[in-house]
Amino acid sequence: MNQPQSWRLIALQLTSQPDVIGNLAAITALLKQLPENSEQRPQLVVLPEGALCFAGAEDANLQLQEPLGVQDATTQPVQFQLSALAKKFGIYLLVGTFPTTTSDPKRFAASSLLFSPQGALIADYQKIHLFDALISDGTGQYLESARTMPGEKITLAELGEHSELKLGMAVCYDMRFPGLFQALARCGMNVLALPSAFTTVTGDAHWHTLLRARAIETQSFVIAPAQTGRHQNGPESKVRETYGHSLIIDPWGRILADAGTAPGLIYADIDLMQASELRERMPLLHHNRFLSEFL
Repeated sequence: MNQPQSWRLIALQLTSQPDVIGNLAAITALLKQLPENSEQRPQLVVLPEGALCFAGAEDANLQLQEPLGVQDATTQPVQFQLSALAKKFGIYLLVGTFPTTTSDPKRFAASSLLFSPQGALIADYQKIHLFDALISDGTGQYLESARTMPGEKITLAELGEHSELKLGMAVCYDMRFPGLFQALARCGMNVLALPSAFTTVTGDAHWHTLLRARAIETQSFVIAPAQTGRHQNGPESKVRETYGHSLIIDPWGRILADAGTAPGLIYADIDLMQASELRERMPLLHHNRFLSEFL
């Protein structure tokens, strides 16, 4: 018996601020606008990096951080609300990043959290590559490692009644390091989620090119929701600007949907067989003579 291969991928594009309540309201409002699903395809909705808290004071995410998991509504209230949203709308919900506690009280983990349609937390990934860079924009210097602890694992999640969707999880700056995606492809990935918050400068130069390259080289669908617009970066700081252009891309590198620069949502109905058939015709994984290692 053939397994179902038809899925709907949905990316939410946000202009998140340091206000958790306001961000949750914006996410909920967009979820209420999900397109009618007449064929009852399973749906994967992906939120951008920093969806619940973006920019703001240096310790904003440290103040928001929770222990990973949803066992206790008192100690993990935001994760409980995210779990409830997944259950309410009957979707797989991937929260781009949410701050979770680490062994270092001065640094949090930028955790991607995947909730099932039943509201269970079924996978998590902690951002490995941290954005420490000098950029010629209004912010100038980015030093993500000062407050964020890098992850130490790769994550491939299996979604669907027959585990047919193999979801690779990564975040933003990770996309510049193809070895991570080679490893995910070897694990069987056919959809790659890359929630992000690219700057306007780096986005204009590299966003579309990098994401299309990741789709082409892994022969996977890519869903990359993004932050967009202007964000208050603390009372004494300059405003931070992000690029937008959330994308959904097919395994041949074709752009199926581009959100532009306004908050909102995009979606694409996909057939996972497209990835399987392409790999049969052009078996890149088999042809590859080089392997990357996690250092």
